[in-house]
Amino acid sequence: MRGHPVFRVKDGRKEQGNLAMKSEAIREQYPYLYETHLHTSEASACARNTGEEMARACKEYGYTGIFVTDHNWGGNTCVDGSLSWDAWVDQFCLGYERAKAEGDRIGLDVFFGYEAGYDATEFLVYGIDQAWMKIHPELRHISVEEQYELVHGAGGLVMHAHPYREEAYIPKVRLFPDWVDGVEGINAAHHWYAGTSRDKTVFDKRAVAYAGEHGFPLSAGSDIHSTNLFGGGMAFRRRLRSGADYVQAVLGGEDYVMTDGKVWYDKYGRCISDD
Repeated sequence: MRGHPVFRVKDGRKEQGNLAMKSEAIREQYPYLYETHLHTSEASACARNTGEEMARACKEYGYTGIFVTDHNWGGNTCVDGSLSWDAWVDQFCLGYERAKAEGDRIGLDVFFGYEAGYDATEFLVYGIDQAWMKIHPELRHISVEEQYELVHGAGGLVMHAHPYREEAYIPKVRLFPDWVDGVEGINAAHHWYAGTSRDKTVFDKRAVAYAGEHGFPLSAGSDIHSTNLFGGGMAFRRRLRSGADYVQAVLGGEDYVMTDGKVWYDKYGRCISDD
C-alpha cells in the first residue's frame, strides 16, 4: 500500500530492512486495539466475570473496543434452554448489554457477536444483532451450511474459531472451507495457558497455513473468560464504527495487525515484532 513501509520475510520473521518492528512502533501505526473473542458469565458457563467487569478490565488494559462473543445454544452456555426463544435471546444478550452500558459510560466500544457451537466445532459470528436473532428462531436447529447462508443474508461474517484446537471436549478437528469467510488464526489462549507440556501454539500455525491455502482472511482474539486478560486481538489504523464496519474491514482486505498479547503479526499471520 502506498506510503507504508516495505517488508521482507526471513526465517518466519517479517523485517523492515534488517530489523523487525518494535511493539511501540506497531502500536503507533495501529493505535485502535480490539478484543474479538470474549465471554461473560451471564451467558457462558465457562466464564467467571460479568460483562460489566470485562468491559472495565479491557478499558484499563488499553483496548479501544471489544466484541462480546458468548457461547450460543450449541456450546457451553449457561442460559436455560427451556425458555421461549425471545426470552432465551434476552437472557443470552445480558452480558453484552451490561458490557455495552459500562462501555458507554467509560469510553469503550462494545460490539455484539456470538460463538456458535456444533459438537465442539465453533464459529465466531459478527455483524448481526439481538433483533435479527429474535426473528430467526430456526437458528437453534440449522446446520453449519445453513448458518453461513443465513448470516450472509444479514450481511454478517462467519469466522472459524480455533479450527485446529485439540482438547478433550473436541471429538475431532472438522473443517468447513466452503462455509466460512475466514479463520481465527491467532488465539491468545493457545499462547498463555500454562501447566502443560503441549505446545498449543501449533494450533495457530496450522490455522494460519490453512487460511493461506484457501485465501481466507485471519482474525485474532484472546478467547478470554475472566478479567485475567491475555491481551490478544486485532489493531487497526482507524476506529471501528460498528460490528458491520468490522465485517467490511475484514472482508474488504483493510490493513490491520494481530497479536497474542506478546508478539505482533501482520494480517497474513507473519511475525512483525522483535520483542
